[in-house]
Amino acid sequence: MGDAEARNETIGNETIGNETAATAAARAVIEQTLRDAELEWESPSDGTYVVTLPGIRKLSTTCSLRLGRHSLSVNAFVVRRPDENHEAVHRWLLERNTRLYGMSYAIDRLGDIYLVGRLPLSAVTPEELDRVLGTVLENADGSFNTLLEMGFASAIRKEYAWRTARGESTRNLAAFAHLTGES
Repeated sequence: MGDAEARNETIGNETIGNETAATAAARAVIEQTLRDAELEWESPSDGTYVVTLPGIRKLSTTCSLRLGRHSLSVNAFVVRRPDENHEAVHRWLLERNTRLYGMSYAIDRLGDIYLVGRLPLSAVTPEELDRVLGTVLENADGSFNTLLEMGFASAIRKEYAWRTARGESTRNLAAFAHLTGES
């Protein structure tokens, strides 16, 4: 690391115990913003926050915020690995990535779909955190039915047939009536 890089690492990052001033400031912003938004959240370990974002299509989205030495990582589970139509689902995700703010769709080694992002600690402000959490909610909840239609259409049809054969409610499948022939 050159002298200029070393200086940049220490400017504004005064160490307080094992935590830098930037990390401590980001921690305070995160906790106050989550309280102000009246979101359900917990901190299972130092610098880690698990936030529950309420939704409409997807009843809730769990979002993990993890403070690092230089950045805040944001991860949210969207939907499990699609059963079918993988290429179209992945193409749709990649096309959506071009329009997302601060986040991107990603898949893990199992093929499950997540939203992921990373912010420098200097960008962790109440407004920016609200904007990023809004992006997570909009793109996890807002895209949920589309992803289910694309990647789980056969399973939806089977579930509908199973429920109707037994006289059970299909109310939560109403959004997929065009797939089940109910419309």
